[in-house]
Amino acid sequence: MDGPAQSPVRPFIAWCAERGLTRPQEITKPILERYQRHLFLYRKPNGEPLSTRSQHVRTTPIKALFKWLARGNHILYNPASELDLPRMEKRLPRHVLSAREAELVLAQPDTGTPIGLRDRAILETFYSTGIRRMELVNLGLTDIDSDRGTLLVRQGKGRKDRMIPIGARALQWIDKYREDVRPDFAFGDDDGTLFLTTAGEAFAANRMTQLVRNYVAAADIGKTGSCHLLRHTMATLMLEGGAEIRFIQAMLGHAELSTTQIYTQVSIRMLKQIHTATHPGRPIGKRGRAGSSADDAGDARAALLARLDEEAAEED
Repeated sequence: MDGPAQSPVRPFIAWCAERGLTRPQEITKPILERYQRHLFLYRKPNGEPLSTRSQHVRTTPIKALFKWLARGNHILYNPASELDLPRMEKRLPRHVLSAREAELVLAQPDTGTPIGLRDRAILETFYSTGIRRMELVNLGLTDIDSDRGTLLVRQGKGRKDRMIPIGARALQWIDKYREDVRPDFAFGDDDGTLFLTTAGEAFAANRMTQLVRNYVAAADIGKTGSCHLLRHTMATLMLEGGAEIRFIQAMLGHAELSTTQIYTQVSIRMLKQIHTATHPGRPIGKRGRAGSSADDAGDARAALLARLDEEAAEED
């Protein structure tokens, strides 16, 4: 089958191919219901089943795919038009910090030392932007634009570049690290990597994970987690601050949101405004709302949080 075969549609297409189903015209409602049963019975490598949210996340784009195919007259009818989706429970994600807890974690590094100052800059970057672990590890000096308040992620997941906003406070810590610490850490052949170890090298993924995990544990807030915890926290707190799903999606670098909504590309200027208005790390006095109706945003929000849960499992 041809069409928008991006994840999470791709697993469905692979499942169909294993059964000799290679054309959209061959797909019927009973086949789609068989795939739903496959998802229900599927077990992850750790033996756990997919959550209801995960099943919903993997099924919703399939409905959107066949709706798109039918509208374009690629198929005579839409076999997914009456497909029932799993009902998602409305609950808060397990692995997320409150704004107060996030501040406690950020306050753990001893900024009177070079390592502590670097680590504070790392934590602030994670919290402000929600970028993935390897996206932060691969940041270069030229990827931070302090004047415009932006951060450039080069070749993120899916090998796509994206430019996103970064808060003023995070920029202050990064600038201080670049001026006071990094010159002493960089020696030999400096490849321009932003965050360096004391050996003058880029961080390995597991070392970055351990760095953040140690500070979360030191905060003694009764929660565990690492880099993805701050990514999840950023998204959740901005949602609670009133940001629309599409803006959070642009921040996180999700190629497509698992809802029936069509992804709308947003300008960096507008995204910067939304970030400033809704991120809890913004300067005091700059508060605002940038939301949409609860009816329209409910399922989209749940799907976004489910996608973040899946990312966390993949990272682990």
